[in-house]
Amino acid sequence: METLTLQLLEIVKYTLPALTVFLTAYFLLTRYMQKDAAEKMIELKMKRDKEIIMLRLQAYERLSLFLERIHFSMVIDRVRTPEMQATHLHYAITQNMRDEFEYNLSQQIYVSSNAWNLIVQSKEEMIKTVNLIAANLPEGASAGMLVNAIFSGIQHANTPLPTEQALEFLKAECRELF
Repeated sequence: METLTLQLLEIVKYTLPALTVFLTAYFLLTRYMQKDAAEKMIELKMKRDKEIIMLRLQAYERLSLFLERIHFSMVIDRVRTPEMQATHLHYAITQNMRDEFEYNLSQQIYVSSNAWNLIVQSKEEMIKTVNLIAANLPEGASAGMLVNAIFSGIQHANTPLPTEQALEFLKAECRELF
């Protein structure tokens, strides 16, 4: 009996420290692995956030360019030819604005709903303005008459164009990223 107890005591004497070392190593490794996994998740999230910010900045750039491209002076310079009549220029201006808008439709997923709604509203207001001005011109008017009427209307309005307001909003929203 005594030898059995001594043998049992010997077994416990070697097993208990080994078990303690094993449990300590297990808990330390588990904790280390969890910490490492958390650090990797943070690193991946930071990388993803950096890529998303880059995509958002590109969207703000593209939408700013869109607003500049549908500004009356830019679109008229782009689509006007010397022999154009007012009806042809009117069509070319509105079609170009729509085409530019369609080209940039995908950018809406990177900006706020408020910004996108302002972009859409701005485009619609620019087209509406051209339509109203063109409708008031006499039959057979020249493209020069339409251009003069557009720029005269802008000067008499004494308010910023919708594109300018939308551009300011985009700039302010973009600054919030930093």
